Amino acid sequence: MEVSANNEERADIASFLMTKDNFDPEKLKTGAVLLFDKPEHWSSFKLVKKVKYFTKAARVGHAGTLDPLATGLMIICTGKCTKMIEQIQDMFKIYTGVFNFGKTTPSFDLETDFDAEYSYLHITQDMLNAEVKHMTGEVEQTPPVYSAIKINGTRAYKFARNGQEVEIKSRKIMIYNFNVSGTLPNISFEVKCSKGTYIRTLAHDFAQDLNSGCYLTELRRTAIGDFAIDKAFNIDEFQKICGF
Repeated sequence: MEVSANNEERADIASFLMTKDNFDPEKLKTGAVLLFDKPEHWSSFKLVKKVKYFTKAARVGHAGTLDPLATGLMIICTGKCTKMIEQIQDMFKIYTGVFNFGKTTPSFDLETDFDAEYSYLHITQDMLNAEVKHMTGEVEQTPPVYSAIKINGTRAYKFARNGQEVEIKSRKIMIYNFNVSGTLPNISFEVKCSKGTYIRTLAHDFAQDLNSGCYLTELRRTAIGDFAIDKAFNIDEFQKICGF
């Protein structure tokens, strides 16, 4: 199965999409694209492991992780459709969530304890709007130390949890659309971005540019390319439809 980035072959990916309406246990083993709503506190690996057990497919892989505290869309491929993973990873993503101003954590979310406090009373709506505009387009971003980025073969978060300092190179990512709403200290957002974007870093950089600090309190992925969360299985219904 050959795939590339053109529109015709993207439509081919959609033709392998399996939902509860066209569920076929045999096709699950030979090749299917599955959408899941990952639960909070689940690792991406745990979800893949469950799907592999329920489907009995020889090959199962995911097309992009989510942090344990995040929820939302994960695409899991089985069988021959695992060859499509790289193409799916290249698609844009849409996230929603909440930036909470006034404190920071080393992980930029609630995985770690608070390490500093900041004022946000000086921030105006005009400043928020200007920062949204500033962070839309091509952006230089450094992934957080609490991430799965590999450094000499070891995940960065393992160094961070051991208190070891590591250097992570910045990268260029694309923010296609960025919208915020709400009243400080809680700012809701929706962002459409390229692969490789870390929303926790987006939160950190957004507040830092405003001479403040914040952390991510909610994060949900609602779309990957043309695939949306409203078509996704939750793991309990998938378990039942697989006969477990």
